[in-house]
Amino acid sequence: MKPAQRWLDEYGESHQHPLNEKIHWICVPLIMLSLVALFSLLPLNLSILNQYPNLNHWGFALVVLASLYYFFLSIPLFAGMISVSVLMLIGVDLLAALPLPLWQTALVIFVVAWIGQFYGHKIEGKKPSFLKDVQFLLIGPLWLLSKLYGRYGITY
Repeated sequence: MKPAQRWLDEYGESHQHPLNEKIHWICVPLIMLSLVALFSLLPLNLSILNQYPNLNHWGFALVVLASLYYFFLSIPLFAGMISVSVLMLIGVDLLAALPLPLWQTALVIFVVAWIGQFYGHKIEGKKPSFLKDVQFLLIGPLWLLSKLYGRYGITY
């Protein structure tokens, strides 16, 4: 497995334009939220989670699987992503409380956020990184988190 910094550097190569970066600050978290929300509609039915019905779905499983990937890349980034993941799960509950069905809200967010992402890459003049390697879909959130870590002097 490539080291985290190598993934982040490679991802950053196609995210140099300031407007594209700003778009990513909005769209990447929205895509994460929408995916967790959409997957949360699929029941997991694990008996170990029966006492936690808000977690007994594939959205939670998606968060756990992504967290395992992050753990093996960088423990400090993994720790930060745990916080982000908890916020995403809370966000799903907030979306579910809206008047529209959760699947409709999540689908609209997903589509609009991807349109934003592709617009950002049009401005950038470079293709999205995930077209080169699908793992970059998991690196995008880490890239944003690494920017925050850098701003506050946190090493990873």
